Amino acid sequence: MAIQVGDKLPSVEFKVMGEKGPESFSTDDLFAGKKVVLFAVPGAFTPGCSMTHLPGFVVKADEIKAKGVDSIICTAVNDAFVMDAWGKAQNAEEIIMAGDGNGAFAKAAGLELDLTAGGLGVRSKRYAMIVNDGTVELLNIDDKGIDKSSAETILAAL
Repeated sequence: MAIQVGDKLPSVEFKVMGEKGPESFSTDDLFAGKKVVLFAVPGAFTPGCSMTHLPGFVVKADEIKAKGVDSIICTAVNDAFVMDAWGKAQNAEEIIMAGDGNGAFAKAAGLELDLTAGGLGVRSKRYAMIVNDGTVELLNIDDKGIDKSSAETILAAL
């Protein structure tokens, strides 16, 4: 069952590229005491994710942060190297690119997406959430398209 509004985030580690390579950050490290927008994509460098979803958050990052958001985090079931390269290719300096390489967060949150039939393995559903001190305040999951989890939709909800 998927995580719900009012639930605490599961305790899982993400990998984020640091100066000396991938560094581990727990959900507590990233969310405790902060207001965070977390959005997930099925995969880095995929068409919808690269043409619309991440670019929307890149463009709207300052407006989102002006609404009292401490950080914006993008995650995908990709490793920290891929997330870092994708972030650089998309000029996503204001966004933490958090690798969920083994899908541990996606699975623990009940937001995994099985794309094995298409040769892509188990990924993350496309979603966006507003998290306040580790508790989910808003969760928008897209079954198709990017309407519910877009930067514009999240900005309007803040």
